Amino acid sequence: MADPKTLSYKEEMDAKRILQIREVLHDLPQACSDFIRSIAVTTGTFTRLAYAIDLRTFFNFLHTERVAFSEKPVRLLEDADLEKLTRNDITAYTEYLTYYLKNEDDNSVPNKAYINHELSIKRKLCSIRSFYDYLFKNQRISSNVTELVPLPKIHEKPIIRLSKEEMERILNAAQTGEQMTKAQQRYQKLTAKRDYAMLALFLGTGIRVSECVGLNIGDLDMENNAFLVTRKGGNQVVLYFPPEVADALGEYLEERKGIEALPGHEEALFLSLQRRRITQRAVQNLVKKYAAMAAPLKTRISPHKLRSTYATNLYQETGDIYLVADVLGHTSVDTTRKHYADMTDARRRMAAEHVHLPGDPDFKTE
Repeated sequence: MADPKTLSYKEEMDAKRILQIREVLHDLPQACSDFIRSIAVTTGTFTRLAYAIDLRTFFNFLHTERVAFSEKPVRLLEDADLEKLTRNDITAYTEYLTYYLKNEDDNSVPNKAYINHELSIKRKLCSIRSFYDYLFKNQRISSNVTELVPLPKIHEKPIIRLSKEEMERILNAAQTGEQMTKAQQRYQKLTAKRDYAMLALFLGTGIRVSECVGLNIGDLDMENNAFLVTRKGGNQVVLYFPPEVADALGEYLEERKGIEALPGHEEALFLSLQRRRITQRAVQNLVKKYAAMAAPLKTRISPHKLRSTYATNLYQETGDIYLVADVLGHTSVDTTRKHYADMTDARRRMAAEHVHLPGDPDFKTE
């Protein structure tokens, strides 16, 4: 049995999610546990937890909103009960997902409102489809009614990323604390080198926020400007960073040597002010804070948007989509394409530059 003190960050997060999954499944039908168990080999704990939460939302809806499922406690629903699901139930659930109220588990926020948009609704419906597909393929129900309801159409949205000027401003904000209040600056001075190093790492390597917070001091090779990163599926790969990132990390490492981390967090590269491994939520808030100063009109800048910024810059410099996919850790090039979607727009602008009309000095006749 592994000692909890020796677990890696990924192993710690996996263990935490497994406990969360079990807690969610405790109040759901046995079929849900069977389904989650069936996908354990092919999915990560983050995906399985998302499935479990989606199933909980679905069965809560059935029990509270649909008469046919209101009499039995959710946990006691059997396969024969699940087969009663109708097309109208799924249609009603789709509408329900656009806006619903529910209590938080700890009752700290009674009747909290939940609003889902196209992408979230589609994901939740796909979870239910997968669950019912599992039941059907294992001959536990005679048909899969969820296939009869179309998924919502997803409308393309422009991908938000930082311009080079905004990149410069966000890094400068992390270094200097300009535009902050005096109270904010007092805290910012304590984290300036850490914040700058993290932002430089995002913009200079395109790593995920989970990969960033999971980094240990021993994962860095400053002699070769390289670091070891653990990808989503658990695979490890060596990535390289440019000299500017090396400088930022070097300065932070000198500061990090003087910080005594709390027990269990000694190896963590990036620490919070509480001397614990920094959390993903804290990093997301950090990026949002600095982005508000550097790009005030872009209100949804996140670590993932910094990743998209890196991907676009790398593609512009190399024109090699396969290199971009490899560095980002994408298993499919199609996944990578969205990171440089604005290349299409740039090509359209080029078309306008090459066509001239009469009256233009560059207009030529044969």
